[in-house]
Amino acid sequence: MTAILKAIHAHPETAYEEYFASRTLVDAVREAYPNLRIEYPAFGLDTAFKVELTSADYDPATHRTIAILSEYDALPGIGHGCGHNVIAVSGLGAFFALADALVTGPEAFSGRVLYYGTPAEESDAGKELMARAGAFERVDAAIMVHPYFIDVADQAWLGRRECRVTYTGVSAHASSHPFMGRNALDAANLAYQGLGLLRQQIPGSDRIHAIIDHGGDAPNLIPATASLHINIRSKHAPTLRALSRRVEEVLRGAALMAGVSAEVTWDSSPMTMPVRTNRPLLKRWVSAQRSVGRHPYPPGTVSDTLAASTDFGNVSLRVPGIHPLIQIAPEGTGMHTVEFAHCADTPAAVDAALDAAFGLASVALDFLVDDELAHAVRADFEASGGAVDVEGYFSDM
Repeated sequence: MTAILKAIHAHPETAYEEYFASRTLVDAVREAYPNLRIEYPAFGLDTAFKVELTSADYDPATHRTIAILSEYDALPGIGHGCGHNVIAVSGLGAFFALADALVTGPEAFSGRVLYYGTPAEESDAGKELMARAGAFERVDAAIMVHPYFIDVADQAWLGRRECRVTYTGVSAHASSHPFMGRNALDAANLAYQGLGLLRQQIPGSDRIHAIIDHGGDAPNLIPATASLHINIRSKHAPTLRALSRRVEEVLRGAALMAGVSAEVTWDSSPMTMPVRTNRPLLKRWVSAQRSVGRHPYPPGTVSDTLAASTDFGNVSLRVPGIHPLIQIAPEGTGMHTVEFAHCADTPAAVDAALDAAFGLASVALDFLVDDELAHAVRADFEASGGAVDVEGYFSDM
């Protein structure tokens, strides 16, 4: 396990280029359990994979299925500054623990475990593409873990959407005939300022980031085209939808003020949705971590203003799930930094991966064998809104 963690760290690969990492994990499974069914590539993605483990008495009509997820993509120029090599080994170790349980004790549990390799979390939404290809159909729960600078059961993970707007006006000589033009850059500037003013009236955890990525070609020409690239984030699916509408109103309002047209497009890559955490599963995670000497802080410890985004949110709105955090770095070390990348290849990272593997395996085993827990997991999921049509959630925008 340590060797795999270090090898993936030493070979950082960005979204959809994770050939070394995915192959390393798949080869480890093949070597340990040559009779297991493996699909690689899977779900239409070259660097995704699926491994299936079932008990001898598995009956899809009566037994449950849980999916354990591994991420392994890295950041451009930084490497594993989010510690996805730790996520990779944590999922692999959990799967090995459950497979070993069936080998040594065939009656350890009844049910099915799916081990998924999930590419492209950092710059796209690989899990959404996998979900659209059917990865989470007939799955009853999904679990994974993320490295951090403290042990914390849960924090807010914001939904994220991408928006682009192109303004089209009329070019004219900026000195002799400016009155004959319609300035697209004026619209882009008004939109940028409008988004800044909108920040006064959104929740503290919401985020709007924007750049003007084209503003004209020469200063002596009234710009005929200009464009912005925008990201928005929000803590809940309904508030992400509401923020999307307000942002689009600002963009179109700017076009009206400048007398130009606006073309607004959303989600050139799939959106990521807010994570919905399943409380009964999370309680089992905390209990398992306490048994190995870790004491995760409770949800709410980390301010919502420090939240980021993950495509696991797309999974958690389809099936019950958890995405807890485990410490690999000194407190206060920021993710997506060179410092955090260094911490992902240390003894602390190895210890965290092993503890996380134990925790994920414990949660998975509890879910498969404990009917009362399974009922509580489903009840909590339904009470939180049930399954969401993620792909169609913004279809009318």
